[in-house]
Amino acid sequence: MESVRRAFLDDLLTTPSPSGFETDGQRVWVEYVRRFADDVWTDAYGNAVAVHEGGGDGPEIAFAGHADEIGFMIRRITDEGFVRLTRVGGSDRTVSKGQHVTVHAAEGPVQGVIGQTAIHLRDPENDDIEDVSEQFVDIGADDEAAASELVEVGDPVTFSSTVHDLHGDRIAARGMDNRVGTWAVAEGLRRAVDADADATVYAVSTVQEEIGLNGAEMVGFDLDPDVAVAADVTHATDNPDMTDANRGPVELGAGPVVARGSANHPRVVELARRAADAGGIDYQLQAAGIRTGTDADAFFTSRGGTPSLNVGIPNRYMHTPVEVIDAADLVAVADLFGSMAARAPEFVPFAVDI
Repeated sequence: MESVRRAFLDDLLTTPSPSGFETDGQRVWVEYVRRFADDVWTDAYGNAVAVHEGGGDGPEIAFAGHADEIGFMIRRITDEGFVRLTRVGGSDRTVSKGQHVTVHAAEGPVQGVIGQTAIHLRDPENDDIEDVSEQFVDIGADDEAAASELVEVGDPVTFSSTVHDLHGDRIAARGMDNRVGTWAVAEGLRRAVDADADATVYAVSTVQEEIGLNGAEMVGFDLDPDVAVAADVTHATDNPDMTDANRGPVELGAGPVVARGSANHPRVVELARRAADAGGIDYQLQAAGIRTGTDADAFFTSRGGTPSLNVGIPNRYMHTPVEVIDAADLVAVADLFGSMAARAPEFVPFAVDI
């Protein structure tokens, strides 16, 4: 990955962006896409859109990733100065205890830890992991008054883990889900601009996906594109503890994952596969028999039906502080989007043949 593109990725990954508090992360994204987009705008809740104005009567195609990450929020402050939590999105209670966290308070970040009783003091016969609502953050305060000078109810909380390079092209960080998707759509737009694609291409960074696909519902109605493609992480199932029931064909380093079924429109699937073949891009297939669990599920029912597709970025250990992706997969997704933008006019109209 080129150094400028990697710096953009690192900036996205190191900027906290929990659902409902995406503003700082969206600023990073908007600043980057302004360099090459014809226009950039945001809406009232912070969804961000950048556009390449295509020529003539070409179709409009939107590539969207969601800006928000999972996390926590302060639910109350105890008399003793500890902080009780509630979830923001699908936070995993099994990985939170004993972790460094950051409370994003109005006056600046406040460091804390999610407490974990020492192994020596726990009952080995009753060692269940408490729900997030029963866990607590220690910010070092002696009592409620001291804690309340630093934080307040409703402040968002994220893990303090950052970005680490593993061997080869592998990268580990919290929040890969889904800053890598917003990176891919920005880079896909840049490729469309460089190629002067005839299609009008939107890159979209949505908000609040983790708590209900909310941003995609807003943007899908507002933009009304001919095609919407959601870029999101999907489960890489090639690690040792994956059960046979959950093991699928998705591997790190084997390329973008094109979903089939449910929201994934057959004509858009065909566009993605042909664009990959034309660009020499390896890709993987994934079954989505009921739903994709991504912004595609909101886009495809917008305004009476928008032909949509979910393209996955393989990701290990989703919704943990140590998500792992392969940078080669990420670049390949951006390449795929550039190729799809170039070939989209050949696939008009986007409708099933009955």
